[in-house]
Amino acid sequence: MLAGGARLHRRQQEARWEAVRAQGLRYGLSQLDALHHSRFEEAVRDLMRRDGCRDATRVGGGGDLGADVKATDPYGRRWVIQCKHRRNGLAGSAVGTPDLQVLNGTARQVHGADVAVIVTNGRVTAPAIAFAKQQHLHVVDRHTLEVWASGSRPLWELLRAVPPPRKPTTLS
Repeated sequence: MLAGGARLHRRQQEARWEAVRAQGLRYGLSQLDALHHSRFEEAVRDLMRRDGCRDATRVGGGGDLGADVKATDPYGRRWVIQCKHRRNGLAGSAVGTPDLQVLNGTARQVHGADVAVIVTNGRVTAPAIAFAKQQHLHVVDRHTLEVWASGSRPLWELLRAVPPPRKPTTLS
């Protein structure tokens, strides 16, 4: 019984330390650029967790149907995020309209998103940005990613026209 109590106490302490670590999570663009695409998806998941999305999960991979990260924010909104990592950052290929069309076709209908987002450490074409606005999709380009990853504010405070909260919380 004493050993079980000690294990429980150790797990609780580890959980508290993980919460503290997550709150202080910060990335620089050079760190994000150096990641493998799957690690980039994990970094985006961890940033969502840092911002209070306790259920943030990386689901990316073959057959992900346009969702690399899914999360529910503290306001009850369901987020579906498609990540597009560019090994060469701004010098890499731009995210284009086809990437946003995939997200648009699955985020709400298949994954139940309230907020559909594409995140890249690179750049986004002008037609893709126009398509995103037309379809109420959110684009996190290199500049927005830099601000978000630095830990200044949660993603929902950096984006325009995010849907209102689904449920009242202590934060609202």
